Amino acid sequence: MILGVDTHKDVHVAAILTIAGVLLATHSFPTTRDGYAATLEWAHRFGDVNAAGIECTGSSGSALMKYLQTQNVTVFEVNQPDRALRRKAGKTDAVDAEAAARAVIAGRSLATPKTGIGAAEDLRQMRLVKSSAVKARTTAINQLKGLVVGAEPALRDQLRGLSTKALSLNTVQLSILVLRCGYGAYRVGEAGL
Repeated sequence: MILGVDTHKDVHVAAILTIAGVLLATHSFPTTRDGYAATLEWAHRFGDVNAAGIECTGSSGSALMKYLQTQNVTVFEVNQPDRALRRKAGKTDAVDAEAAARAVIAGRSLATPKTGIGAAEDLRQMRLVKSSAVKARTTAINQLKGLVVGAEPALRDQLRGLSTKALSLNTVQLSILVLRCGYGAYRVGEAGL
């Protein structure tokens, strides 16, 4: 038997096919540990599961993929069906799950999913964190520069033209002053920035 799964955030839709490509059944399961076990138990009612084709093994199908691998099921990542084909067949999750199983049977668009462990995964996670930090820094700098544009003229004149580093340091000093003295006590000329 071949299992095909269309994955989503809260519910996965599974289809079970014979090796010859006969669709036996489709069913929905929650994306929980119990749901993953129920998916495999359901599929085993039809016979031994030789392989599974799963969409999105790097995101919404990741946990199911790992569960099936621990249960000695060969898992393949399959591409999502072609949009033109999906429109012709009628787009449903059950149709997509069936298409995932058929891709395994046909040997089409198969990839061995990434395991999510090891040095390559560690490097990917570090790059993700770095990319996120760079985006957050850029957003903060853009917001800070936008605030300077809208600041009262005396403060704007004092901060205009500063490098990003100098502007950030002045903003920190100003924040400390405001926290210590209260905003009403702040005067541009007395800030000492």
